[in-house]
Amino acid sequence: MLSDRVSAIKPSPTLAMNTRAKEMKASGVDVISFGVGEPDFDTPENIKEAAIKAIRDGFTKYTPVDGIPPLKEAIADKLRADNSVEYRPEEIIVSCGAKHSLYNIAQALFNRGDEVIIPAPYWVSYPAQVLLNDAKPVFVETHEEDSFMLRPEELEKHITGRTRALILNYPSNPTGLTYNRAALEAIAGLALRHDFYIISDEIYEKILYDGAGHICFPSLGADIRQKTILVNGLSKSHAMTGWRIGYAAGPSGIIKAMSKIQGQSTSNPSSISQAAAVEALRGPQDFISGMVSEFDKRRRYIIDELNSIEGISCIVPDGAFYAFPGITGLLGKTYNGRKVDDSSGLSLYLLEEAHIALVPGIAFGAEGYIRMSYATSMDNIREGIKRLKTAVAGAE
Repeated sequence: MLSDRVSAIKPSPTLAMNTRAKEMKASGVDVISFGVGEPDFDTPENIKEAAIKAIRDGFTKYTPVDGIPPLKEAIADKLRADNSVEYRPEEIIVSCGAKHSLYNIAQALFNRGDEVIIPAPYWVSYPAQVLLNDAKPVFVETHEEDSFMLRPEELEKHITGRTRALILNYPSNPTGLTYNRAALEAIAGLALRHDFYIISDEIYEKILYDGAGHICFPSLGADIRQKTILVNGLSKSHAMTGWRIGYAAGPSGIIKAMSKIQGQSTSNPSSISQAAAVEALRGPQDFISGMVSEFDKRRRYIIDELNSIEGISCIVPDGAFYAFPGITGLLGKTYNGRKVDDSSGLSLYLLEEAHIALVPGIAFGAEGYIRMSYATSMDNIREGIKRLKTAVAGAE
């Protein structure tokens, strides 16, 4: 018999679609994917060369569980320069990706009966990680008219004596929207008043458009810094998804607890990846602006095209590389004899009929939406949009 925690995790709403997409690709069908949440750019050459040098130098052994000192120092310098926050090495841990950092936090903080507030739409792993650590996810709906930012009054209604933490993600996966200072300060005030932690996932901080700036949550003040665990990494900013380097910064007691947990699970992240990460943080950063510029071109194209389709309405994202169009105008209709009532049904129809793969909004706790990643080529985006338009035309 399996553990209770495994049975608490429900199959992903995208499972059937993902399985079908793989089957179609394996049979030779040309499926265009808008589902991938990773940059389609190669890791910069200087970073790859640092990894090769580490291998040649024999830097292939175990390292300290919480990360090598040069990398923790590079992270501290980055946080100081970019985010105006000071962290000592003992307040930083390097893990096998930001997802690993988040899981370590859940292991270190949550107990049975604790409640963890998660704004919806949310990244799919947040509720699962809460459940796997015997706590209860509490969802707070956000609204498109508020740019999917939490309303303080709505947040406060969901705070109880069992509230342990709030998971915040901005720029957001899946919406691409971010938070302004006033909204963040309101959330910080509630966290201090009601004494709960903020788990601030800022993995997309470098991917912003139209002059938008990023405000790092612990930079809001000394008091809130002590109630915040900051999560970040190199996967998105430096196109290093496969290298698996993420990090967290927070109160030393929590970071020490995370290190104890990591020491009994994965131990240290790859020594080679850590050496590459030092170069990523210390070396030239111009790659990022070039990548973001290309994402911006794709963003403008895909949003304009989506908004030109009857039945679809898409807010312009501030950052990341996702469009999150509302598709309620397409639901309840029949396409080629096939009735489509929800985002999962539409996604499956588009996969099977138009050969485009995307993610239904229900996977993110937001029915009536779909997520489309524009971390793919312009040629793919143009062809995918063409297929989408054809597939939804002539609905009954």
